[in-house]
Amino acid sequence: MLQIEILTIFPGIFNSYFTESILKRAQKKKVVKITIHDFRRFATDKHTTVDDRPYGGGPGMVLKVEPIYRCLRSIPKKKKSRVILLTPKGKTFSQKKAQTLATYNQLILIAGHYEGFDERIRKYADEELSIGNYVLTGGEAAAIVVVDAITRLLPGALGDDLSPMDETFSKNPRYVEYPHYTRPENFKGKKVPAVLLSGNHKKIRAWRDKMGKTHPY
Repeated sequence: MLQIEILTIFPGIFNSYFTESILKRAQKKKVVKITIHDFRRFATDKHTTVDDRPYGGGPGMVLKVEPIYRCLRSIPKKKKSRVILLTPKGKTFSQKKAQTLATYNQLILIAGHYEGFDERIRKYADEELSIGNYVLTGGEAAAIVVVDAITRLLPGALGDDLSPMDETFSKNPRYVEYPHYTRPENFKGKKVPAVLLSGNHKKIRAWRDKMGKTHPY
C-alpha cells in the first residue's frame, strides 16, 4: 500500500475530492492511504502563525520554515520514501514521473500557499515538482493532481489493471489515446466506425493503433 502524506494549512480543500470516485475506492481497498497534515498545528505562538512578511520587503506573505520542518519531523518515514515540494520552480510533472513515484512506499507532498516558501525549506525536500507553467493560489490543487495521477497507476486502483497501459501519454510523452465510442451507434448522423462493431478484435486493435496519435508539441 502506498502511503501519501500531504502537508497543508487548508486541509478542508481535500475533503471532497479524496472521498469520491476512484480515489475513494482505492483507499477503501487499501491500495493507497492518504493522510492530511495541517502544519499550522506545529506553529509555536498563540496565534498559530505560519507565514510572515518577506525580508527585504515586497508583496505577499512567505510561509515560515519552522512549522513545516516540525510537521515533517513528526511523520514516521517508511523505507522507500520521497519528500516532494510542490512549487512552480520544480520540474514539470509528467506521466513518466507518476509511474516512477507509484513505485514508492511513501510520498510526502508539501503544498505551499501565499507568496511561497522560506527558501530554507528546500533543504528538506528530495525533489520539487510543478504541474505547469502558471501560478496557482496554493499547492493544494497541484497535490490533488499528483495524487490522482499516481493513485490510478497502482495495482487494484482501477477496475481493470490493464487500463493505464493504453492511456494518453502511457507509451511516450506525446502519445494521445485512440478515440472512444459508446451507444447510440448513430447520433445525429454521426456513426460509430464500423470496425468497432465488427467483433474482429485483430482489426479493432489495428484501428486503435492507427488512430492513436503522437502530437508534435
